[in-house]
Formats: sequence, structure tokens, C-alpha cells
Amino acid sequence: MKQYLKSLVYLFTLIGLSIAHAGSYEDFFVAIKRDDPKTITGLLLRGFDPDTLDPAGRHGLFAALQEGSLKAAEALVNWPRTKVEWRSPKDESPLMLAAFRGHTDLVRKLIARDADVNKPGWTPLHYAATGGHLGVMKILLQEHAYINAESPNKTTPLMMAAEYGSTEAVKLLLEEGADPLMRNELGLSAVDFALRANRQDAADLIAGAIRSANPKGKW
Repeated sequence: MKQYLKSLVYLFTLIGLSIAHAGSYEDFFVAIKRDDPKTITGLLLRGFDPDTLDPAGRHGLFAALQEGSLKAAEALVNWPRTKVEWRSPKDESPLMLAAFRGHTDLVRKLIARDADVNKPGWTPLHYAATGGHLGVMKILLQEHAYINAESPNKTTPLMMAAEYGSTEAVKLLLEEGADPLMRNELGLSAVDFALRANRQDAADLIAGAIRSANPKGKW
């Protein structure tokens, strides 16, 4: 009889914990959507796992950045048990999203938590260059981001800045030593990227850098 009662108590305890966790799960992701750091921190203090995935398979920190919930994202970055180097099925990291959106403070905090500046493939610098976010680009370069990093199809940050970023982003990368002669798997150079986006100013900057490096015009 005692054993039966113990089993019954154990079963009810498990059911109670499951219900509590289910409630916490919903509360956690609602708090992320509402950008509510107080609720998030409260759940974490009660033992909720910050690395829990939402129904779409997104890590909490990643979801916060996608939703634009910056206070929620900061609360999760500040929590020491949050895995900041999580990767999505597309191989995107929280640092890449923060770099793409130009969230300078979060970029600094993620790097302080050892987020990978030089992950293989597409990198945070590619994403920052795409958005033309000079402040983020400077931080990444100061943290030894590889300026000529190649994506899986060998696209470089300079190419992304040339087509999608800003003229200032192109100028910064060239000044910091980006190679204007590199080509991707399709044989396209940074000049080609700029021209197909009708960005003559960027194309002229890159062509000028090539002429300076190759005064005899062999390019």
C-alpha cells in the first residue's frame, strides 16, 4: 500500500511538473514576442531552459532577434546559461542576425559571450556588410573577422556590400584590405556585383582600388 501511495505521489508530481513546464513554455515565447525581459528573467530564475526551441524550431535568442524583441534578446544574452552560438537549419547564428540588423550593443555582448566571429560559410561580416552597418563591421574587424571570408559559393563581404550594402561599407572594406579581385563560383567580382545592382559609385570605388593595386591594368 505504501509503495502504491509513493507511486501515486510520484505520478502526480510528474503531471504537475509537466503542466508547469507547458505553462512556462508558452509564457516564455509569448514574453519573447512581447519583448518582456522581466517575465523571461523570472522564468529563467525558476529553472526554465533558455535553449528551448519554439514550435518553429527556433532557439529563444534567435527568435527574439528575428522578432525584433531587443530587450528580450538582451535578457537572454545576459543569462550565463544561454547558448549564444546556436545555429538555425540555414546555418545562421544570433550574431549574424544582430550584425544584419545593425544591433551594435548586442553584437558586442554576443562577442563577449564567445559568439563565433569567423564561423565557416556565411559569416557575421557578410551580414553586416549586406546591411551596410559600419559600426558593426568595425567591431567585427577589430575582433579579427576574416575580411575575405568566402561563403559556400565563394561570395565575399565586399561583394555583398557592393550589391546590397552602402558605398561607405565598400570603402571601409577596401581600406581595411579586402581583395577586390576575388571572384565567386560564377566568376563574378565585386565590380560585377555592384554593376548588376546599378551601383556605379560602388563599382568605381572598387575599380579604383584595383587600378591602384595593379597600375599596369592587368585585371
